Amino acid sequence: MCPPQPDQGLPPPLAAVPVPWKSTDPCQGHRESPGALVETSAGEEAQGQEGPAATQLDVLRLRSSSMEIREKGSEFLKEELHRAQKELKLKDEECERLSKVREQLEQELEELTASLFEEAHKMVREANMKQAASEKQLKEAGGKIDMLQAEVTALKTLVITSTPASPNRELHPQLLSPTKAGPRKGHFRHKSTSSTLCPAVCPAVGHTLTPDREGKEVDTILFAEFQAWREAPTLDKTCPFLERVHREDVGPCLDFTMQELSTLVRAAVEDNTLTIEPVASQTLPAVKVAEVECSSTNTCALSGLTRTCRHRIRLGDSESHYYISPSSRARITAVCNFFTYIRYIQQGLVRQDAEPMFWEIMRLRKEMSLAKLGFFPQEA
Repeated sequence: MCPPQPDQGLPPPLAAVPVPWKSTDPCQGHRESPGALVETSAGEEAQGQEGPAATQLDVLRLRSSSMEIREKGSEFLKEELHRAQKELKLKDEECERLSKVREQLEQELEELTASLFEEAHKMVREANMKQAASEKQLKEAGGKIDMLQAEVTALKTLVITSTPASPNRELHPQLLSPTKAGPRKGHFRHKSTSSTLCPAVCPAVGHTLTPDREGKEVDTILFAEFQAWREAPTLDKTCPFLERVHREDVGPCLDFTMQELSTLVRAAVEDNTLTIEPVASQTLPAVKVAEVECSSTNTCALSGLTRTCRHRIRLGDSESHYYISPSSRARITAVCNFFTYIRYIQQGLVRQDAEPMFWEIMRLRKEMSLAKLGFFPQEA
């Protein structure tokens, strides 16, 4: 397409238009040779008659040019529209991708928030449980401390006034000889936690045996087992020292005719929950409503023999009572005395060398053997 000429917008003079010129291109009209211009002067008169036809050709030419421009403009706009649509599609794809990324981030954020809240609730719940457990343990420990303090105070008084090696005869009138022992009024209540340790008494002779006059020799195996146990005192029956005592002394001493009740009595003695109560003669016929009498005062609940039962036992916190004979009571108290002494050792209340402690334990084992064989102190 040629650049526009200054006079392109005006129609040329009719005298300058040659007869054979039929081109509609304005550029070609200006490119005619000079010879053609001479011929136009000769045919001015003929062109004067064709003026309206030339005007019509100019209009057609203008229309053709405008249509061409319009087509090219339309193509340009189409290209621009296509490019804009393509860019818009790319932007839509980018927006969709960013939207997916945002949704994924929001989902991860929600999951993370939920996980954090769940973890926080879990930590709070665990902290509350630990706090409750600690408060419970603190309360139980406070109760145990109070109980142990009371027991230590009582045991200190007991140790000061009467020791297993040198018992106070005023606190234990049963140790006095028959001529010095006064009449005994009633009985005292005995419990495995406060059972007193008494020296061996042989009822057949009627006086207390004096270990100092007996020949003694330390058994090396028993002494070695005792020393091993003394290094770390425990009530566990699996250690060699206590296992031997349970097998040779405790088990046979508490092996009564009534096997089921014997098992319960042995468990109560080992758990320190057995109570021995005296039965006064004036209260024998009376029966309390709140208590359950499981045997008769004339029949021993452990041996099943007909004997006068002046004591009864209670297992743990049960309200059931079982009447026992003097022989059965002696066997139970002998075992209780042994457990009480080893508990003293475990709690650090016995401050002696290994050998005196060993001989005291041997004496308590002897007590259990004598009680098992039927020897027990006579009661007034």
